Amino acid sequence: MINRTQIQLELDKLYRSDSRKIFATLVRLLGDFDLAEEALHDAFLAASKTWLTEGIPSQPVNWLISAGRFKSIDRIRKDKTAQRLLRQDPSKTESEEFNEDQYDEYLDDDVLKLIFTCCHPAVNPEIQIALTLREVCGLKTENIAQAFLVSTTTMAQRIVRGKGKIRHSAIPFELPAKNELNQRLDAVLLVIYLIYNEGYLATSGTSLLRIDLSNEAIRLATLLSELIDDSEVNGLLALLLFQDARKAARVDSAGNSILLENQDRSLWNAKQVQTGVHYLNRAFEGSYGVYTLQAAIAHEHVRAKEYTSTNWAAIEAFYRNIISIEPTAIFRLNHAVALSMVDGPESGLQQINALLLSNELKDYTFLYCAQGEMLYRQKRYTDALNAFSYAHSLTNQAAALQSIKCRMDEIKQHIR
Repeated sequence: MINRTQIQLELDKLYRSDSRKIFATLVRLLGDFDLAEEALHDAFLAASKTWLTEGIPSQPVNWLISAGRFKSIDRIRKDKTAQRLLRQDPSKTESEEFNEDQYDEYLDDDVLKLIFTCCHPAVNPEIQIALTLREVCGLKTENIAQAFLVSTTTMAQRIVRGKGKIRHSAIPFELPAKNELNQRLDAVLLVIYLIYNEGYLATSGTSLLRIDLSNEAIRLATLLSELIDDSEVNGLLALLLFQDARKAARVDSAGNSILLENQDRSLWNAKQVQTGVHYLNRAFEGSYGVYTLQAAIAHEHVRAKEYTSTNWAAIEAFYRNIISIEPTAIFRLNHAVALSMVDGPESGLQQINALLLSNELKDYTFLYCAQGEMLYRQKRYTDALNAFSYAHSLTNQAAALQSIKCRMDEIKQHIR
């Protein structure tokens, strides 16, 4: 007989892997973010009780969607506010019989539909990305606020305004017509990129990686590439595949970060690299941009048989090209790192100092890590230790803290 612990383990697993897909489908069915969020939690609560007596269903995701929908209908009957939020006639939804197969054809693209909805031109551009990261990816508001350098309260207000705009403008939860895709494509690409980044280097929690988010970003980019043949879509997918191919070598058995130069390259996923090359070649056939150039950089890293054979001159040239298109502080920092590998640490430090003077990345942990590495290569060990110490003070990510601490311990050996 199945016990409560087994049920909870299964529900925890389903929540991590499928809750945002379930949420996206509930948004489409109910037509409202808040109703869908309540329905999602109602469904998991119902499962924790019902599955104890009836067992885990053969299609648990579909069960949860159906349970959430029917729980929401019950709520709508009793709640006038919920009735005002619902866009469709509740009696129609209520009368539908449950069929375990009825949601399968929607699950794969409901998340993508929701991203395009959040990125509708009617929604303020400064809200689009934050709204998508919160509602589609389930990231915490405080983490999104940190990324946008605003207070949690400010970010929460933006997200509420975004949901209100979609509700009051009756923006449909669907993919736009093909002739309207380009209006939202830049924002959608950025969202998928940010989803992957959160999976590649989690901003909170004890683990460096969030494989669920990385996989979801790649899945969404693949769906998008099937929907529209665009150079930057292909470039983004190639970038994610190249980055993801290294994940097995990026952390040690204790969960600590392993620097690129120390990674076991035999653990890299050759099939993913090969698939990435296919999409990179497709990207370069058209009018490419920043995502494709980043993919080209990632390809230089994964094609090198060992760290010392990395073509840093090509990487530095690609970053110069990127900066000519989009001269953000992050890209200029990455260029500084590449330049230090080509011309020596002094060249890189000059650019680092320029960034420090501009205050653009004054609270960015990895600026000081990069500075510390360059100072270390100059054998300025005390200065390097100070840079890493400051980097350590700027993050609360457990894996990053441990990685920086290990580097500080290594540098201390040169000072004694």
